[in-house]
Amino acid sequence: MNDTLHEALTRWADFYLITGTAAAALTGLQFVVQTLLTSDALRPVTGGDAESGVDAFGSPTVVHFTLALIVSAVMCVPWADDRGLRATLGVLGAGALVYSAIVLRRARRQRIYVPVLEDWVWHAILPAGAYLGIAGGAVLFERDGAGSLLAVAAATLLLLCIGIHNAWDTVTFLTARALHFDAATGQPSPSENRGSRRRRKRR
Repeated sequence: MNDTLHEALTRWADFYLITGTAAAALTGLQFVVQTLLTSDALRPVTGGDAESGVDAFGSPTVVHFTLALIVSAVMCVPWADDRGLRATLGVLGAGALVYSAIVLRRARRQRIYVPVLEDWVWHAILPAGAYLGIAGGAVLFERDGAGSLLAVAAATLLLLCIGIHNAWDTVTFLTARALHFDAATGQPSPSENRGSRRRRKRR
């Protein structure tokens, strides 16, 4: 690895230390949240094909955090040359793009919730853009090292923001739905009108 690239990667070390630590912590919190969501207070509100909802909207959030963690670790590895770094980023980006297509198909097939524009943006468009940034950074690395490093860093940070948004969206949705749940009838409260269901999402 040439001295210029090595120096550039060194300057990014603190950034990836922060993003990697955040991704690891948020991944752990996701497991805590999922455990809490199975409590008696929220369990009755689940219905329909809950598994497909988790596959389309829940699991990808963990994948976003995990990929941000892996990319952060990869960028801190003391590579002997840039070929290993480019190849690793390329495989990660390409694999993530394939996964993004799978998630899109799952979201279209699930029947537990009808996604709105915001859902398509945060669960399909932005993740695909982040994955493309990683793959593109790997492809253009040799031609524009500084620009590629910036693209990978932006993609990593975007994955963290997407994961935070989607995790919070899930928790607030389930909390609101639990509050509208009528324990006596076992059905949503009559006060929950059609308009308030606009943000009803996955399990």
